[in-house]
Amino acid sequence: MSSPQPRPNVADIPPYVAGKPPTVRPGMVSYKLSSNENPYPPLPGVVEAVQDAVGQMNRYPDMGSASLYAKLAETFDVPADHLSVATGSVGLIYQLVQAFCDPGDEVVFAWRSFEAYPIAVTAAGATSVRVPVLPDGRHDLDAMAAAVTDRTRIVLVCTPNNPTGPAVTQAEVDAFLAKVPEHVLVVVDEAYVEFVRMADPVDGIATYRRHANVVLSRTFSKAYGLAGFRVGYAVGPAPIAAALRAVSLPFGVSTVAQAAAIASLERREELLERVEALVAERTRVVDGLRERGWAVPEAQGNFVWFGLGARTADFALAADELGIVVRPFAGEGARVSIGEPEANDRLLDLATTFPH
Repeated sequence: MSSPQPRPNVADIPPYVAGKPPTVRPGMVSYKLSSNENPYPPLPGVVEAVQDAVGQMNRYPDMGSASLYAKLAETFDVPADHLSVATGSVGLIYQLVQAFCDPGDEVVFAWRSFEAYPIAVTAAGATSVRVPVLPDGRHDLDAMAAAVTDRTRIVLVCTPNNPTGPAVTQAEVDAFLAKVPEHVLVVVDEAYVEFVRMADPVDGIATYRRHANVVLSRTFSKAYGLAGFRVGYAVGPAPIAAALRAVSLPFGVSTVAQAAAIASLERREELLERVEALVAERTRVVDGLRERGWAVPEAQGNFVWFGLGARTADFALAADELGIVVRPFAGEGARVSIGEPEANDRLLDLATTFPH
């Protein structure tokens, strides 16, 4: 007898490689710089909101996330029916592919970019079309537009790009959208939008308002520091948002996640002060790396990218010996999150001694 077999594409799904925890070293504080987490503890008031919500754990969450939708609509001045929440922005990517792609349809994205993209695409039986990033880590939007075919259903634009760091400009997005057919869904993945500090940044809200085929994907995991609660949100035209809600996992966003997200939105000014502190640390790190002769790409997220090629594993090992764990991409490079000042200092120490 043969056992039940999954669909053939399931065997082709690449594994998601999470950032490793730091190695415990006696007498040394170790730091995790491998997952782009916010190093700050929750904002004042958020823990209290979560504790109140924990008392309701015997009840199902509000499946409609009504209070969270209302707060998001108020915060970003968008209609509530233009929103969809999910288990982090990665959950939204899965739902987008599920809602808009049949098996064999194509999804175009830059590469290297967010490693969940090919996982979500393959899981849906769709086809990944990977367009290499430029040597400086930027999206090659001209090549991505040229890669769109009659089979293309979605284009993913990760800005800032994880793991390389650069973000696209508004002018670049506008020129790109002018080339993409209106029936192709363009997902502007803004997981790190709060960290962007550049000339002509993308105004995602204004962009989606001008285009019926644009949806934004955002998360509370990075700037808001709620990575452990898994809550993200999409902003897009009502039909797109409705499609996302239709394929969403019932009760997927927990009661505590909803409470934490609402409390964080209520404390957005305090949050942005913390973001400014992380941006200042990012500037210090990037400046320090360049002073040491490293040609790192422009960093617009809460991380920096080292294009190390074959030396990536050696770099990760050397970092681990200094009590910091980074995220290596074998044969390509290493992404290092901006963390506590001491952790960032150790990264600069490593950059001083590691050959480049």
